[in-house]
Amino acid sequence: MVRLTKSTMRNAAARACLVTGLAFAGIAALAAVGWAAEPMPWQIGMQAPATPVKERIDAFHNELLVIIFLIAAFVLSLLVYVMVRFHHSRNPVPSRISHNPVIEIIWTVVPVIILVTIAVPSFKLMYYMDRVPNADMTIKVTGNQWYWTYEYPDQGGLKFDSNLIPDNELKPGQKRLLDVDNPLVVPVDTTVRVLVAGVADGVLHSWYVPSFGVQEYAMPGRLNESWFRVLHEGAYYGECNQICGINHAFMPIKIVALPKPDFEKWLGEAKNKFAAAGPSGGAAVGDTLVATAAAGGKRAAAARGDMPAGNR
Repeated sequence: MVRLTKSTMRNAAARACLVTGLAFAGIAALAAVGWAAEPMPWQIGMQAPATPVKERIDAFHNELLVIIFLIAAFVLSLLVYVMVRFHHSRNPVPSRISHNPVIEIIWTVVPVIILVTIAVPSFKLMYYMDRVPNADMTIKVTGNQWYWTYEYPDQGGLKFDSNLIPDNELKPGQKRLLDVDNPLVVPVDTTVRVLVAGVADGVLHSWYVPSFGVQEYAMPGRLNESWFRVLHEGAYYGECNQICGINHAFMPIKIVALPKPDFEKWLGEAKNKFAAAGPSGGAAVGDTLVATAAAGGKRAAAARGDMPAGNR
């Protein structure tokens, strides 16, 4: 009976190791597929970094994975040792020991040391993300219901609205629920200060771009600050990740990073385009909440094929 039990345990352990290995291989494969600069189907890992902040976040995340794996491996090995060493076949009479001062001190002190070890690089990363370096340009982001307004204070107050493109207006290659009519355009290798605010009679929004490592709240009556420096040209996507109302799912963020000469060319064209469209490239700055909802909410509702009751 003892031999059968040992054989069964060995076979079970072998099966468990095989299943675990296959699971890790599957996760790694899916993560490789999802490792892209934009959301992908079946994505598991984080989006590829496009800024120095996101690179540091990814590096810290990978370090934490190593620590977590080592802790999990230690606990698993300890459990396996206890299961084998103190199996009822070897210890028919269980021990009555209930306290061990040395072990109790160890399992209190070691976790504290681990947490302090994690806290040091964590605080360094937080300060690096929070402290805005000397910026080459400034952009103001305003969260409306339910669309974004972008302003370039350094460029004569260039301002425009950015709305979701409804399903029936999407062109080939455009992404449903992510592409917008007027994306935010920035030059690569440029430190950009981002000022994020909300409208006075609006609600809380969140300007979140995963590949930038930027998430800043657009709060009515408060001006928050963040920064980024895009390392590679391309299109990057984000969304409002603060539940902000009926059209929360329909205010995406699209940022296009261009080489500096191309950005200067776009800047000249944008000034002419949005100067003709009005002071904000759409709705006036002083519009009421009803007017802003009509400008942004109706377009977002068209993507769903319905119209919010408050905008009818």
